[in-house]
Amino acid sequence: MKWNLEYLYPSVGAWENAYQSVNDIVEKIPSYQGKLGDFEAFKTYYTTQRDLSVELYRLYQYAALKSDLNKKDVENASRVQKMGAFVAKLSQVSAFERPEVLSLGEAKVMSFIDKDESLAEYRFPMQQLFHGKDHVLSPSEEGLLANFSELNNSGSSIYTSITIADREPVEVTLKSGETITVTSGNYRSHLTDLKDPDDRETVFAAYFKYYVDRKNAYASIYKTVLDADVASMKSRKYASSLEMYLHGKNIDPSVFHNIVAVAKENTDLLKRYYAIRTKALGLKKHRTFDRFQPLAESTSKYTYDEAKALFFKAVDHLSDDFKDKAKDALKDGFVDVYEQPGKRTGAYSWSAINLHPYILLNYDETLDSVFTLAHEAGHSMHSLYAADTQPPAIQNYTIFVAEIASTFNEHLLLDYFIQNNPGSVDDKIALLQQSIDDIMGTFYRQVLFAAYEFEAHQKAENGEAITHESLSQIMIDLYDHFYGIDLNEEPGSKYEWAYIPHLHHTPYYVYQYATSFAASLKLYEMVKKDPANIALHKQLLESGGSDWPLNQTKASGIDLTTKEPFLAVVKRLSSLLDELELALAAKNQ
Repeated sequence: MKWNLEYLYPSVGAWENAYQSVNDIVEKIPSYQGKLGDFEAFKTYYTTQRDLSVELYRLYQYAALKSDLNKKDVENASRVQKMGAFVAKLSQVSAFERPEVLSLGEAKVMSFIDKDESLAEYRFPMQQLFHGKDHVLSPSEEGLLANFSELNNSGSSIYTSITIADREPVEVTLKSGETITVTSGNYRSHLTDLKDPDDRETVFAAYFKYYVDRKNAYASIYKTVLDADVASMKSRKYASSLEMYLHGKNIDPSVFHNIVAVAKENTDLLKRYYAIRTKALGLKKHRTFDRFQPLAESTSKYTYDEAKALFFKAVDHLSDDFKDKAKDALKDGFVDVYEQPGKRTGAYSWSAINLHPYILLNYDETLDSVFTLAHEAGHSMHSLYAADTQPPAIQNYTIFVAEIASTFNEHLLLDYFIQNNPGSVDDKIALLQQSIDDIMGTFYRQVLFAAYEFEAHQKAENGEAITHESLSQIMIDLYDHFYGIDLNEEPGSKYEWAYIPHLHHTPYYVYQYATSFAASLKLYEMVKKDPANIALHKQLLESGGSDWPLNQTKASGIDLTTKEPFLAVVKRLSSLLDELELALAAKNQ
C-alpha cells in the first residue's frame, strides 16, 4: 500500500545521473536556432524533443512524488525546486522554437510532417501552434518572458509552502471534554462524525483560524497569481485572462459562460436541499460546515481492499479491457494509501509519458474515500488507455476532458451501491445523499469557484485593489446567491478562497470539473442504456491529446457548447431531491 518509486529510478543516485544526461541534451538545444527550416534539422530537433520530454516527465514525477510523501523533507523539496529551475531553463533555451516554426509557415511545416512518418505525431501539436500564432511573440520577446517563467509560478510555490509544509496539527477540546487532533487529512472526517453542531463549529473554527491569522499573506499570494496571469495576458495580447486560458485548447467561451449561467439560474435546488437537510438534521440554520453531516446514520467503514473489490464489482458488467484497466490502475506499488506525517493532503493520479501512473490517497475507510479511490482510478485508466494508443507528443490529455473518466467511475460505483443495497430506508437515504452531494460538490460548488476566479481576475485586469477584504467579499456574495448563506456569521468561512488550492495552482481549472461531470453523466446514461456504448467512452480515453477537447467530447455524443448537458444535471438533481424527500418521509412514518 506504498509507492514503489524504484519503478521510475532505482535510487536517488540514478535520478541524479539521468538529470545530468538530460541536462547535457538541453545544453545542445540552442544549436538548432535558425536551422529549423532545414528538414533534417527539423526532424532531428523534434526527435530529440520527444526523447527529452519522456525523460523529463519521469525526472519531475520522481522528484515530486518523493516530496509529496513528506513535505517536511528539505532534500526532497530541493529536488522539486531543482526541477522547477530546470524546466525554466529549458523554456529559456527553447524560446526560439515557436517563433521560428511560425515564421516557416504552416504549409512548409506540414510538408515536413508529411515527408516522414516518424513526425506524424506532431501534426496536431503544430495545428495547435498555428492556432495560437497571434499570441506568440518574437524570439527575443519569448526569451524575455521565459526568464520570468519560474517567477510567475512563485505564488503557487509559496501557497504550497505556507499551506502544507508550514502547517501543524491543532488540538481542540470538545464539549464533552475530549481532546482531538485536527489535521488537513482528518478535518472533514471530524465534520462528518461529530454530531453536536457546536463541536463541528469548534473544529471548523480551529482549522480555518490558520487562514484567518494569515489573511493578509494569503491575499498577497493570490494577488501574485492574479498579477502573473494579467501580465501574461497583456504580453500575449489576449483580451482577458479567461480568453488566454481557453484559447490554447480552442474552448468556445460559451462553454464557460453557459455553465456559470445554468448554475446561477438554478440555485433554488441548492436552497431546497439545504432546507431539507436543516429539517432532517434538526438544525436551527444550515452552515457551510454542516454539509458533511449524513442524513442517515451510518457507521459503515470499508477497508482499502474492500473498496477496491466494490469498485471492481461496479465495472464487472463492462468490457473485459475496461475491467483490466481498472485493475491495472490500482496495481500494487502504484497507490500510496494512508495519511502519514508530512504527506501531501487530498488525492491525485499523476501520469508521465509512457509510464504507469501513480495514485496518492489519504484513505480513511469512509464511503467518501471509496468514491475517491474510484475517481482517481479513472484518471489512471485514462492515462493507461492514452499511453497504449497515442505516441508521446499527443499522449497527455487536456484538463478539460480529464475529469470525465474520473466522474464516470463515480457514477458507476454509485449505481452499483444503489442497485445492490439491501433496501433499508437509511441505506437508500445515504446513497441518495451521496448522489446529490456529488452534484452539489462537483457541479455547483466548482462552478461557484469558477465564478469566483472570473470575478477576481476581472478585478485584477481592471486594476482594482486585491486585498483580503475584496477577495472575501466576492465569496460572501456568491455564497449568498448560491446557498442563501451569510458567511459573515461563520468563523473564517469568508476566507474559503484561501482554502481552495486550485485557485492558486491552476487558474480556470475548476469549471472543468463541472463540464466533465455533465459530459460523464451523459456518457454514463448512454452506457447504462446499452453497455456496448462503453466503446464511446473508451474512444474518448484512447484519444489522449490528439484533438481539440470539444471535438473529443462531441465525437462521444456530447455538445458542450450548448446548455443541454448542464441542464440535464439540474434535472437529475431535481429528480434526486424528490426521491430524497420521499425516503425521508418514509423514515419518519
